[in-house]
Amino acid sequence: MNLKSLKIEFLEYLEIEKNRSPKTIENYDHHLARFFDWLMGYFKKNTDKISAEEISEDSVRKFRLFLARKTDKFGRTLKKQTQNHHLIALRMFLKYLAKRGVESLSAEKIELARQPQRELEFMDDLELERLLDAPKRDDSSPPAGDPGRSNRFQDLRDKAILELLFSTGLRVSELCALDRDSIDLDKGMFSVRGKGSKIRVVFISDSARDVLKEYLKERKDIDPALFVRDSKSPNKEEKLQLTPRSVQRIIKKYAVKAGISKKVTPHWLRHSFATDLLRNGADLRSVQMMLGHANISTTQIYTHFTDKQLEDIHKKFHSGNR
Repeated sequence: MNLKSLKIEFLEYLEIEKNRSPKTIENYDHHLARFFDWLMGYFKKNTDKISAEEISEDSVRKFRLFLARKTDKFGRTLKKQTQNHHLIALRMFLKYLAKRGVESLSAEKIELARQPQRELEFMDDLELERLLDAPKRDDSSPPAGDPGRSNRFQDLRDKAILELLFSTGLRVSELCALDRDSIDLDKGMFSVRGKGSKIRVVFISDSARDVLKEYLKERKDIDPALFVRDSKSPNKEEKLQLTPRSVQRIIKKYAVKAGISKKVTPHWLRHSFATDLLRNGADLRSVQMMLGHANISTTQIYTHFTDKQLEDIHKKFHSGNR
């Protein structure tokens, strides 16, 4: 069977047997397509003429050189992480071939490129406080038809988004996928389906719960989505659900309003959630579960940012610093 047919079967396998999300399948398709396009040039023939046996250590090595040297129109090379995404997709494909009994290169022969340790910049406590307080919050609700009602709706919604992201550590895609009925405000907890369709429980802070109640009370539409855009005349056919891009714009707007010069994203609030827990004594395993990380090594990056506290304690109490 040729590579083109095997790739189609592999993507179907990811969808049906592995229950991977459409976005994950799209990414695998994209990364494998780039490898197959490169193979066509390497072998000087179409993928429907290339067999799995022809994938060799030498061809993969040359593909890695291609990725490392590839530049965009601005002369920028691919990040190591992006290069590794291509190799991860190829490894998964080769593992699938081995499972099917198709002769090809062993997936274990492909090693990922070493990446420099990620350097994350975090908001300090004052910046975080300014961001969370940036949306106006007026306790008085204007009457129907008053232009102020739309502003109040947006302020409450945006405040609820900020508080919920910091309270739960949700990914922006997880936040946007929430329905009104999925959150139990009385219990202060709910289940969320994360990466790989894995379910985890997250918890809502008192401040997030209070503003969510206000926001939901202000809602006049019947859309099931938790976070929606304001609509002058909502109807059943109109989809009001916010997209991840919309949430990114909302957070950027309030970061500017709060006078924060750093590049603030929804993921920043997820980082802040994790470091806040670790700084206040939470164990790494619990934080891993709340973030929905499959591997604890992903969570360990946050421990480097709590080391600053240890440095301050050392400076304050160690006799050699006096």
